[in-house]
Amino acid sequence: VEDVTKAYGGLMAVKHMGFEVSCGEIVGLIGPNGAGKSTMFNLISGEVPLTAGNIHFGNHTISGMRPPRIARLGLSRTFQHVRLIPGMTTLENVMIGAYLRTNDGILSAGLRLNLATDERVRSEAARQLRRVGLEDSMFVPAGSLPLGKQRVVEIARALCADPLLLLLDEPAAGLRYLEKKELALLLSDLRNEGLSVLIVEHDMEFLMNLVDRIVVMEFGEKLAEGLPQEIRSNPAVLEAYLGGV
Repeated sequence: VEDVTKAYGGLMAVKHMGFEVSCGEIVGLIGPNGAGKSTMFNLISGEVPLTAGNIHFGNHTISGMRPPRIARLGLSRTFQHVRLIPGMTTLENVMIGAYLRTNDGILSAGLRLNLATDERVRSEAARQLRRVGLEDSMFVPAGSLPLGKQRVVEIARALCADPLLLLLDEPAAGLRYLEKKELALLLSDLRNEGLSVLIVEHDMEFLMNLVDRIVVMEFGEKLAEGLPQEIRSNPAVLEAYLGGV
């Protein structure tokens, strides 16, 4: 992220932001409510156009690209609110992500016009569900799963696109303690496999024990960046979060 700015009229949602995520690294993006974290996520994934600056992904400059093209380069994301189709099975929900790697499209898939592609997509979705530990839940309606597992289903769907970088928007929100532990173990395993992860998260305990580095935003700008232990004791960060306590 290189000197990125996003303005909505006279409102500067993001101002001259810059940071990097390296291969096989988990980076946390934190800040008080309204700091610009979600806007930064949407800029990276192409959901909204930036006003100034550039965003580079590998050898590509992705500023101005549409989300489907960015996703095909190897960048996948989840959203703050679960976006599953409750009446479809877990496997069918994950298959949606695998169709991104085909040339058939969702409409052809829905009409079952290419059974060979359908079988490949089904196999890939099943593989990713096994990868995240949800093999036993493949054929149950996704809406019947507890919230923690629904969030893992979303991660499996994102993994079907074979990403190099995974963007997670508050993946621990609403999860119980054990669900958070299971999610942290899954993300650690993905990092060990070489996947890079950028996380927006408000749960500091979850984040501090997981990430390699943290980037802190306030009022659209980068307030601090460093290792978790450095951020924990940073006076500017304490001021932003706790009023200087």
